[in-house]
Amino acid sequence: MVSPARTGGSFAALLRADLAVLVPELLLCGQLIDRSGMAHLISAFGREGMAEVAIEEWQAASPWYTRRMQRALNYEGDDVATIFKGLQLDIGAPPQFMDFRYRVDDRNHGEFQLDHCGALMDVEPLGDAYVTAMCHDIEDPTFDATALATNPYAQVRPIHRPPRVPEDRHPHCAWTVTIDPSHVPPKMEPHTEALGRTAAVAAELSPIDGDGEGNHDYSGPLLSDLRFADFSKSALVRIAEEVCLQQHMLTLGFLMGVRKRTDEASALDLARKQLTGIAGIASERIHRALGTPQSFAGLAAVLDVHPVLSPYHYVERTVEHDSHGLTLHIHRRGGAHVDGAWPTLVDSDHLGALDALVRGVDAHFSVRVESETEDSLVVGVVREDTPAKECGEVAITRFSSGTDFVFADRGIPLPLTVL
Repeated sequence: MVSPARTGGSFAALLRADLAVLVPELLLCGQLIDRSGMAHLISAFGREGMAEVAIEEWQAASPWYTRRMQRALNYEGDDVATIFKGLQLDIGAPPQFMDFRYRVDDRNHGEFQLDHCGALMDVEPLGDAYVTAMCHDIEDPTFDATALATNPYAQVRPIHRPPRVPEDRHPHCAWTVTIDPSHVPPKMEPHTEALGRTAAVAAELSPIDGDGEGNHDYSGPLLSDLRFADFSKSALVRIAEEVCLQQHMLTLGFLMGVRKRTDEASALDLARKQLTGIAGIASERIHRALGTPQSFAGLAAVLDVHPVLSPYHYVERTVEHDSHGLTLHIHRRGGAHVDGAWPTLVDSDHLGALDALVRGVDAHFSVRVESETEDSLVVGVVREDTPAKECGEVAITRFSSGTDFVFADRGIPLPLTVL
């Protein structure tokens, strides 16, 4: 058993500058969850079944996590600008990879366009049928579900969208957002209601303390871009925690959709494949973004902020490490355990996701079970002489251009609304 250094998984251990780098990475990793899972859904249910699950997972999760972020950053409202602020902090719209550009005409009318859509770049090579499934079948109900969190009378409607005609059309798509009391609000679906009863929706995360430099909320004008370095450290900690919670909620929605279409064993198999792919890619991107060493200490730093194991308020686990090894304790209690979220998919017979996770830092790492009881799973990480080959689930996720996407500094953002 390794014991000298113990960590609890708090983003507060990071510097403000590191958090500003990490938050967009976490948003992008949330988008890549679908890249990790959809190929397996297509294999199991076909293109139409994949689209149905995608609709249900986003409908289930996005209204709840949108409201949570509004409350956390003090920008609750019922206007178009509030809807756009929510999109800027949504794993469905990671900055730059999904390059939303906004225009607000008045409190009830606005437009947005995607100057670059990373998801479209991933799907276009598969052909128009898959593009239509994503940009029509999935987007129509899920955009409205997201807007519903802000105003039940909001509607998001396309000006133009893919398949692109001509094939190099730019921007990739454009949409109007209109709030009108004559609109009939979409009904809340049963899967949305069910997710609203989870521990994830009710989780209490780190309060924003209002101390230190930077913005403590997003109560000011809608900005053309969010420059995360402008937020205070305390606000960045809370944003990071909320973004990780968004990913757990999306996965719970994914599981709801899958369970409706297959038996429990097959549903868990699909969820584990999704988990394995995103666990490895997320580790790799976090490791690269934070510049952590390929050591047990570096791995511990990644584990402490990895979305599969965060936020610590929801996922109860501890990490112990020294120069010779690392031990991870996944405790079978707390919100994630109650909800059946990601950590519950890992046990002594299903370690693939943890192997992928640790190998995102160093391909020489492997996990070994030290003990398993009703109360916890304890695994040790060892260094092998020979690096492991990349597993198939990670390779499938790497199909997305998001795995190698590089964020750019766009300078000072401009206000798009006047208070």
